[in-house]
Amino acid sequence: MLDKVLAEAIKTGRLTVHYPTGERRRYGEGSPDAEWVIKDAAAIPRLIRDPWLEMGETYMEGAWDAPKGLALLLEVLLRNIPEDDAPSLLRNIGRYFEQANSRAASRRHVAHHYDLDESLFRMFLDREMHYSCAYFERPNVSLEEAQVAKCEIIRRKLGLKAGQRVLDIGCGWGGLALHLARAVDVHVTGITLSKEQHRVATARAREAGLADRVTFRLEDYREHPGLYDRIVSVGMFEHVGLPHYETFFATVRERLAPGGLALLHHIGRSGGPGRTNPWIRRYIFPGGYNPALSEVLPAIERAGLKVADVEVLKFHYRYTLREWQRRFQMRRAEAVRRWDERFARMWEFYLAACEASFAIGDLVVFHIQLARTLEGLPLTRKAWYAENPEPAGLAERI
Repeated sequence: MLDKVLAEAIKTGRLTVHYPTGERRRYGEGSPDAEWVIKDAAAIPRLIRDPWLEMGETYMEGAWDAPKGLALLLEVLLRNIPEDDAPSLLRNIGRYFEQANSRAASRRHVAHHYDLDESLFRMFLDREMHYSCAYFERPNVSLEEAQVAKCEIIRRKLGLKAGQRVLDIGCGWGGLALHLARAVDVHVTGITLSKEQHRVATARAREAGLADRVTFRLEDYREHPGLYDRIVSVGMFEHVGLPHYETFFATVRERLAPGGLALLHHIGRSGGPGRTNPWIRRYIFPGGYNPALSEVLPAIERAGLKVADVEVLKFHYRYTLREWQRRFQMRRAEAVRRWDERFARMWEFYLAACEASFAIGDLVVFHIQLARTLEGLPLTRKAWYAENPEPAGLAERI
């Protein structure tokens, strides 16, 4: 049955499959060229019955391997056998309950992933522990350089000035907050629901001598008070959930001072709405969802915010994930010793599946710039990327 499915499906690229019987079959031609070694015959009916859950489940169990590269195999499969994201009433109801991230549920979901031991993330992240898409001005720059470039683009798009108050919603391990405080002498408050991230970020601010200008709080965005000149959120919106988008953007508007500016950096879908992969939802990001723009913009409008700019970062996360996987593989034996083989296979499958999704263009990163008013903003996007941006108010004077 699997032979028949693959023979009909593989039209883009080439896939060589080694079956448990010892038989080898080749499907399709050209590039990318992937290889799939299935070691356990019992995995085959499971893969046919529920491929997008069982690919991960059976890999974790050691039922198959991909000698030429796990991400490469998943890319070939995704290019030829896309997930069924067709909208329907039943799917929409299911999505609602999957993403009903109440305060209590949000804390549980965050703890599931982000409260894993800090040492795991240090195995594959850059030195500053940025756990989000880097910005690759060239594909061959180092991960450290690309993460600094990401922070600098965010700094410029926020138009930061010394002394301003900045809110970082979903601050991670504090890398962006510390970068902004050093670069512009602003006061940053970072909020997170992860106890482990809060502990690490607080210690880092103290060690950097920035505790007087950077504060981290263990707090839900819905509970945080205050008024800020700038708001930034990087890699957190994916955990908000569709039922809570209006609350999120209403909160941003309430926290944003008159004349303020916000920047949302998040993974999204380049096409229409979909549904979170069931394996990712079960093992990696419960409650998570990467939305289409059509799902985000209406909530922004209803909150009374203005969209100042939308930029699509197309393949930057592919390069980021590829480097994370390379670094993880260098220390894979350590991961097996600390946890076990099943955990290591789970983690490498997660990184590879995400890399493949970004490689085929289904997933991208959106930069959405938001304001309460467009007055006072630079006239062109070029200004955000310049070392010496044009002064605010140029648009009105013209």
